[in-house]
Amino acid sequence: MPKRIFQLFCAIAFCAVSCSTPFAQSSAANYPNKVVTLVVPFTSGSGSDTISRIISPKLSDRWKQPVIVDNRAGASGNIGTDHAAKAAPDGYTILMAIDTMTMTPAVYKTLPFDPIKDLEPIARLATSSYALAVTNTLPVKDVNSLLALIKSKPGQLNYGSPGNGTPHHLSMELLKSLKGVDIVHVPYKGIAGATTDLIGGQVQVMFATFNSLIPFAKAGKLKMIAVTGAKRSELMPDVPTFTEQGIPELENLYPWYGVLVPTGTPKDIQTKIFNDYTAVMKLPEVEKQLNDLGIQVRLSTSEQLKDIIQSDIARWKKVVKDANIQAN
Repeated sequence: MPKRIFQLFCAIAFCAVSCSTPFAQSSAANYPNKVVTLVVPFTSGSGSDTISRIISPKLSDRWKQPVIVDNRAGASGNIGTDHAAKAAPDGYTILMAIDTMTMTPAVYKTLPFDPIKDLEPIARLATSSYALAVTNTLPVKDVNSLLALIKSKPGQLNYGSPGNGTPHHLSMELLKSLKGVDIVHVPYKGIAGATTDLIGGQVQVMFATFNSLIPFAKAGKLKMIAVTGAKRSELMPDVPTFTEQGIPELENLYPWYGVLVPTGTPKDIQTKIFNDYTAVMKLPEVEKQLNDLGIQVRLSTSEQLKDIIQSDIARWKKVVKDANIQAN
């Protein structure tokens, strides 16, 4: 009797291994077989949203499945990032992240997710630059005249941002710390509201991604007075860099956009996502659309994105500490 039980156990075990192995091996081959969701942790009009909406139809064509963009804005990107981090690790929920995710760990005392442990990097997709803009009614023409005006009216001018802990917030606080000026922070729930109030004059100043401000600057709805980076943008060559205006400390600030998945997502599915995303990003029409918006395709491996995230977290912790930045 014991011998028969042992034989039956072996047969069941063999069957389980035989049945499970093909399934595991074919997971990427069958992926995706239903709707894929791209989680954007910011409002429409943000850089991560723009990229997602440009490439989602291309991914859908490639995957023969619907690919939807899910905007989950709030708490400096933490709400959407947390949603993605806690999603099923099956490849059907993909986070479109921006460098904000490396800043909030320095600003917030606690987060509902761990950006290193709970998410696995797939690839950096693109980069852009940051710009400093002012409302048209503000009597300034460059950064130095803006700083002089702020110093003459300490605490009387406001600057907007999409929320505490965002790059827009930290970049302006860094400039405040460098130049010793007093300007009041007004956090919004997204870039759209902040930009609308900048145009309307409810706030007078804002740091934002270059690509998000281009349409309004070209339409004359606001004044762009400086950009980060080593050189001026070809899209708006009249706007000087911060370095040209005597503030080289902001030269290396730039937004990056990348994709991550929940930790535990099968490696073969991660590889397929990487291969398909990079193929779509290399399409000439995608590159042109993004270039026209001030976004450059800058692909990386998963390991390179992991290194970027870790080094950025360390950098921003130092910036936040040195500038004494705290979430309101």
